[in-house]
Parts: sequence; C-alpha cells; structure tokens
Amino acid sequence: MASMKTTYQRRHSSVVQVGNLQMGGDNPIRIQSMTTTNTMDTEACVEQAIRIIEAGGELVRLTTQGTREAENMKNISEALRQRGYHTPLVADVHFNAKVADVAAHYCEKVRINPGNYVDPGRTFKHLEYTDEEYAEELKKIERQLVPFLNICKEHHTAIRIGVNHGSLSDRIMSRYGDTPEGIVESCLEFLRICRKEHFSNVVISIKASNTVVMVQSVRLLVKAMDQEDMHYPLHLGVTEAGEGEDGRIKSAVGIGALLTEGIGDTIRVSLSEEPEKEIPVARQLVDFVEKGILPLPIQKEGHGERMYIEDDTLHLYLDAPNYETLQLKAAMAAGSLLIDRQATKLEIHSPLLHPEQAVILADAILQAARIKFTKTEYISCPGCGRTLYNLQDTIARIKRATQHLVGLKIGIMGCIVNGPGEMADADYGYVGAARGKISLYRSKECVLKNIPEEEAVERLLELIYKDHPEASPQ
Repeated sequence: MASMKTTYQRRHSSVVQVGNLQMGGDNPIRIQSMTTTNTMDTEACVEQAIRIIEAGGELVRLTTQGTREAENMKNISEALRQRGYHTPLVADVHFNAKVADVAAHYCEKVRINPGNYVDPGRTFKHLEYTDEEYAEELKKIERQLVPFLNICKEHHTAIRIGVNHGSLSDRIMSRYGDTPEGIVESCLEFLRICRKEHFSNVVISIKASNTVVMVQSVRLLVKAMDQEDMHYPLHLGVTEAGEGEDGRIKSAVGIGALLTEGIGDTIRVSLSEEPEKEIPVARQLVDFVEKGILPLPIQKEGHGERMYIEDDTLHLYLDAPNYETLQLKAAMAAGSLLIDRQATKLEIHSPLLHPEQAVILADAILQAARIKFTKTEYISCPGCGRTLYNLQDTIARIKRATQHLVGLKIGIMGCIVNGPGEMADADYGYVGAARGKISLYRSKECVLKNIPEEEAVERLLELIYKDHPEASPQ
C-alpha cells in the first residue's frame, strides 16, 4: 500500500537512447503521442506528426500493421527530416513479428506487444501446458525475438516491450489468470531474453483501461525488476481512457498515481481526440511533479494547498489558474490514495468550485478510481492508422444515446487489436471489424458480427435495451 508522503523522489532507471533523445536516468520525463492517420499516407502522417511535435511531443508513434506500413516509415522519416524535424519515430507492431524486423531498419524505436508478438491472438480459451510444454513456448519466443534484437543492435534501434492488459495471450491467462502477476510475467519473459542477449536499449510499459489494474501492475513490475536487478525506464499510460473531461481525469488518476510515487520516465495520455490535444494534458501532469507542485503536503490545519484523510474521506485543498488544471491536479493528487482504498470518499475544496461543481468533480475522480459509479463509462481507444471508422463521430453518437445509463460501461474500439480484451471490463462493446463493418459484444462475447456501420449504433442500443428494458427511453 502506498503511504501518504509529501516528498517526491524519482525511481532510478538506466538511460535509453532513442535516436537523438535520451530517456530514463536523470533526463526529464518525456512526452509522446501517436498518429491516427493511415501509415501509407505519407503526407497526412507527416502533417499530423508535425502538429504533435509543435505541441511539445518528444516522440511520435505510428501503427505499422504490415510490412508495407513498416517500409513506408522510411518515407515518413525522410520527409520529416527534410522539413527540419528530427523527433524520433516509433513503430507500433502487433501480431506479425516480421513487421518488427522491417520497422527496426527505419525507426528509432519499435514497440512490440508480448501478448501477440509470438502467441496467437487472444480468444479467452483455457489452455493446459505441462512444464516442459510451457518451457518450449518460451523457447519459441526466444527464437523469434533474438533475430529482431540483432537487427536493433545493428541499427541502434530502441524497443518498447508494451504489455496491454487487453491483449494478454491465452497462454499467460491460462497459467496466471487475469491478474497483475500475469501481466508482469508477460513482460518479464521478454526482458529476461533481452538481458541474456545483452540488449539494454529497452523501455517497458504496462497499460490497462482499468486504473487500479494499471497502477497495481506497474508497481508489481517495479518490485519484480528490482528483485532481478533490472532498471529499465518505464512508459506510463491508461489505455482507452476516453475523451473529454472523463478521459483526462482517468489518465490523471492512473498516470498521476505513479508519477507522484516517483515511477515513470515517459508518458502518453491516450484520448479519443486529435493526438496533439494529448500533449498539453501530459505536459501538465509532468510539470506537477517536476516543478514540485505535487505531492501535496499532509496537514489538516493551515493555509494553501494540502490534503488530509479523516473518517475514510480524503480532503483536498487546491487552487489553480483554471478549471481544467484543477481537474488534473485533483485527480492526480488523489490517485494513489483512492486506488489503494486509503480513502473511499473525496471532498475537494477550492475557490474555483461551487459546491455542486466540487461534488461532480469528486464523483468523476471516484469513478476513475473504480470506487463509485455515478454515470455511464466509455472505454474508448484514441484511434490510430488501424481505426476502421470515424471514431470521434461515433463516440459522440453513442454518448448522446446512452449517457442516461448510469453505471453501465461501454467499450468503443477502432479495431480488433485490443478490442475484446480491453473491453473485458465493459458491459457492451462496439468494435471495428472491417472497413464499414462493426461487431458488437456483450462482455467478452461477440454477439453480432460485421454489421454495416450505418446500422451499428442502433443495433447496439437494441442489444442494451433488450437486456435492460427499464432503461429504454420509449
């Protein structure tokens, strides 16, 4: 359990070189985002990357779902350099390990997902392995990973081992269950191979849409790495955080909880909005700790910003130049304590807030910390080049139709990569299946496949109201 503390000391990590950028060690916490454009559209990717960079992004990630996209990273990189931008580019790889081999030739960093780099896609099937069979599966990972690491060594390419709660393999799930221990072991399997091969240019991330799972898993990873004398830099993010105020608050609770504990070397705030809008939010979270604004002092009496716990209620006394900053500061200050259930109620005191506003903000933070649900929750991805429909318009349509369903969780995913997995915590899911086609889920189960996009929102509502007739507006 995290203790209430008023001093900030960043966790020590090794330094990783990503192109012209260093992260980890005593370097500043780096901020990044990801394009939402088609990676085969060089001009669109370059223009969006420039918007991210000019907003303050220090790394730009692009999806490379196939070898064509990986090869086009060369053209994107050259076009950016010709326009005077030298920000490192990161290739995002899922399912096809050969794509990572190609991307490593052209990008400063390659992200691979242990849950689907070698193992087949997640199907939620329980698999039985003997110890010998399980050991052979680990050898299979090594046979696939070592050639990739050799390419990275040759081209001075960094890698990110990026574990997503939503895409843990059936193999890991069958042995460890849907637990932080399984998430961490998925990461350690790959890290041990990197260390065996003397490859140290590694960053690690563990992400989940559930802030409690995300924070607990990262803390457990830090402890496990310390036990094995590993000190790799950590990338933080709450995946599928959503958009608007809810997405910002959810990100601040999860990322902020860890930053205030000194954990984190680079972050991404994942919002279902234009990617450059993520950067100012991330910048504020980093500034809170790097400028010594958070953690807050612990004192009941006195003046200025502070916090204390009394009768299971966390009291925050805050000020800020505007409401948006106050939202982030309150969510970040409360994050650790609420996630650890040191408090399960929250009162926010600020000259910026009317009493009703204070209650609304406190309830939003409590929901982000998975304590109290007072409105519909939308688990929506930020979109990328894999997205198969207009994500922002669709989220707006679904929100308008379902925002009265208090306590219901609805997942809205642009594609299948993390879709069913990240939505395992959701009651219903809306997932891009193909261009113009949508699949609908009830929890983990796909109940309607390949519906025409123009019908999908209505079909989702029919599904919800069939299960919850009392919620139907008719």
